[in-house]
Amino acid sequence: MAFRRRTKSYPLFSQEFFIHNHADICFCLLVCVLIALMFEVTAKTAFLFILPQYNISVPAPDGELVYYHYGIKDLVTILFYFIIALILHAVVQEYVLDKISRRLHLSKAKHSKFNESGQLVAFHLSSMFWCLYVAVTEGYLSNPKSLWENYPHVYLPFQVKFFYLCQLAYWLHALPELYFQKVRKEEIPRHLQYITLYLVHIAGAYLLNLTRLGLILLLLQNVAEFLFHVARLFYFTDENNQKLFNAWAAVFVLTRLFTLTLSVLTIGFGLARVENHSFDPEKGNFNTLLFRLCVLLLMCLSQAWMMWRFIHFQLRRWREYWNEQAARKRATVAAAAMSKQQSKPIKRDSGYHENGVVKAENGTSPRPKKLKSP
Repeated sequence: MAFRRRTKSYPLFSQEFFIHNHADICFCLLVCVLIALMFEVTAKTAFLFILPQYNISVPAPDGELVYYHYGIKDLVTILFYFIIALILHAVVQEYVLDKISRRLHLSKAKHSKFNESGQLVAFHLSSMFWCLYVAVTEGYLSNPKSLWENYPHVYLPFQVKFFYLCQLAYWLHALPELYFQKVRKEEIPRHLQYITLYLVHIAGAYLLNLTRLGLILLLLQNVAEFLFHVARLFYFTDENNQKLFNAWAAVFVLTRLFTLTLSVLTIGFGLARVENHSFDPEKGNFNTLLFRLCVLLLMCLSQAWMMWRFIHFQLRRWREYWNEQAARKRATVAAAAMSKQQSKPIKRDSGYHENGVVKAENGTSPRPKKLKSP
């Protein structure tokens, strides 16, 4: 399966070869894992890549329920879905974004940002509905106390663990995509900032057994990010479409407030009332005063940094808007003055010159005055 029609061949194992063929290479690796499922000798190893590991059966009134906890084998599963994320990225780019961008005739800078926002719109939309589905089915929205009750939440339902593994795989795949998409050097620090921010928060919630809180916070973040990138896409199609940025600004501020409120409520008050306050990494319990202060400090710093970036963005946007309005006003005034000057009639004296002779208004030449003799 080839994702791009290429007319130029590249040397094997060269830099250009990997950039233009990485999706095909990943697809071949995916096929190899799927073929391994067909044979009994390799099926057990292949399942390590596809299914979450560390399952445990817990007795329940209706039978046995299967739960999962984390371990080092999760890295193998993350690697498999990391490859799938690379393939899906290439599919969306080839069959959706490239076709749209060809019709819009965007500049090189806008083309890069259009591709970035298009990929993130697809991801945040699917992630938003996935978060909402898991939060509703697991009862996290209907029962907010479940965010901190019975901590530590060592044993996870299948859909919760699978969600976190896919989230980590996606944001890890975004790192090599900076190389494959040939992102400009001045844009790389900005990409690395938000990729690192997502990885630290998702991995922290997963490893510290705060998966329920992390799921709700990701739901809020996905809504805000989805609106932002949709607003960017509409802006690239028509620069006058800026109303969605105002809606995103309101949602962004509310998201920051809800994130801080929910974090303080869960970590500062909820976990403080849990009976077990011991530090026991083997049992997954990190509920100590130092742990809670560090997590709250990290959350406050990250939210403050995001608000500072948001305020900086809004000030720059308003400055550009007022400068544009002032330039338009000056151009309108100058055009009005010029048209007024052109339409203003030319006043003539009582006599005017014609062929060097002064004529009167009725066309007769004025009589020359007699000079008095001295």
